[in-house]
Amino acid sequence: MKHTQINTGILSFGMSGRVFHAPFIYTNPHFNLSAVVERSKKAAHEFYPAIKSYDNIAELLADDSIELVIVNTPNYTHFQYAKEALEAGKHVLIEKPAVDDSAQFDALLAISKKQGRQLFFYQNRRYDSHFLDMKKVIESGELGKLIEVHFRFDRYKMELGQKYFKEDTQYISNGITYDLGPHLLDQAISLFGKPIKFSKTTSINRPDSKVADYFHYHLYYPAELNVYLTGSLLVASPQPAFVIHGTKGSFIKNMTDVQEQQLIDGMLPDDPSYGLEPAGLEGKLVTIDAANQKHESFVTPHKGDYNQLFEAIYDSLRNNVDYPIQADQIKWQIQLLEAENT
Repeated sequence: MKHTQINTGILSFGMSGRVFHAPFIYTNPHFNLSAVVERSKKAAHEFYPAIKSYDNIAELLADDSIELVIVNTPNYTHFQYAKEALEAGKHVLIEKPAVDDSAQFDALLAISKKQGRQLFFYQNRRYDSHFLDMKKVIESGELGKLIEVHFRFDRYKMELGQKYFKEDTQYISNGITYDLGPHLLDQAISLFGKPIKFSKTTSINRPDSKVADYFHYHLYYPAELNVYLTGSLLVASPQPAFVIHGTKGSFIKNMTDVQEQQLIDGMLPDDPSYGLEPAGLEGKLVTIDAANQKHESFVTPHKGDYNQLFEAIYDSLRNNVDYPIQADQIKWQIQLLEAENT
């Protein structure tokens, strides 16, 4: 059984590569940050002096020393580049949204199986501190039978984004639905599975926008559980990320994970303060006991840790452990993303 480092190549060194991937591959001893594709500006060596910088994707895929390829290019290229990487004999970690539609997804899975190479999915928000807090409270049973669950991802950005493929209807995976939707859909599916039915609403509110800047899903589950997922680019006062109501209590938690900002600021994941929320942002748990008395407490926050995702990839490739972000879960997500408004 091999326990060697996993030589890894990243297909782009924009924000995604620089912030969400390279720092983890670099600091995790199970991986070796081997190469990156930089078509014009060669900046990666300033951060990682030993890295190889290829001018195009074909050159990186031709590097026989690379075992894992991270597809973090624009959304509409995910299918083609993941396909090329699998066919080149590489394992693939693909950014969200994985692909445009279910047909592309099925095709990638078939190629992955044929090539005997693994297809991993990057859903880092499963490892946000506030999500881990909420998950623990739900799994503890303290809330009783769940009745009503709200997940939100709010931002305020009136101006159109600079990433053209997110703002143009000629690209299928456009707008906030395909940008923030995969986070909330994955979080809900990871906890509750596939809904028995759903409704979907999107709208366009920003001047000159062609694509959705608001989405809302209502997911229906067995035992009368209703799950509501909302994302908006025009919320001046962000609402709590999670509001959970059950027969025995409620839990409320704001979006408090600090990892993205820490990474943008240049902190590496092996810093002792990485992923630690500031004090005073704890989630509020309210429960009702058998005597109908109310009890309020604050839940000690988890440490946010996107490195768990990369550890899971290592465990899958080297120790045959099932990767927790399952293909079926991503397939259900794609089906919800591509669905028409109802």
